[in-house]
Amino acid sequence: MILTPVPRHLLPRALAAFATALDNASTARVFRRIAVLAKAVRATERLAALHHEQAMCVARRCGLALRSGPPSAGLSWDGHALRRETEAYVLLHEVAHDQLASPQRRTRADFGLGPGPETGARERAARQQTLFGAARDTEEAMASLLGILWEVELGHPALASFLDQNWLEGAAPARHFSDVLARLSAGGFITATGRPTRRLRRTRDVGD
Repeated sequence: MILTPVPRHLLPRALAAFATALDNASTARVFRRIAVLAKAVRATERLAALHHEQAMCVARRCGLALRSGPPSAGLSWDGHALRRETEAYVLLHEVAHDQLASPQRRTRADFGLGPGPETGARERAARQQTLFGAARDTEEAMASLLGILWEVELGHPALASFLDQNWLEGAAPARHFSDVLARLSAGGFITATGRPTRRLRRTRDVGD
């Protein structure tokens, strides 16, 4: 949920200031692909339904099974399948979580990160949580940005997610963006131009 909404008439200035603070040209190019003003509003009706179908196709291509019902009926990810009755951007965010999770956590409820915002079976997700603190925060940030880049890839309203997930917030948001983008690149989850790959993490969590 967005912490500090940016009025639409101030959004171009806020995005320009963010771009100016980025540390290199390649990072700025990736940001420009996200910062399309026309993509600052969520799709509705038929377009939203099309985006949902496209997100499910990405999930299937990445090897994720889908099951009926919303996450509130149980878990977003139960270790075997993803609940499909949610928004397209949520599905893409979960695809990103699957890519970034350690192999051991891919079979855990909600990827071993604890209950997500839409999770109904919160106690079950909490019992299966194995990643905490700064490590969890880092992976959540990476999943957020990777999910947004999947939206860019599909032509979905990525800027709406960028704003909703508070990428303009914080003491040094441009530095945070650059750092997370660099982590995704180093892990092979995006190309040099910021396009998402279907790479799955193969390394274990520290302590496993």
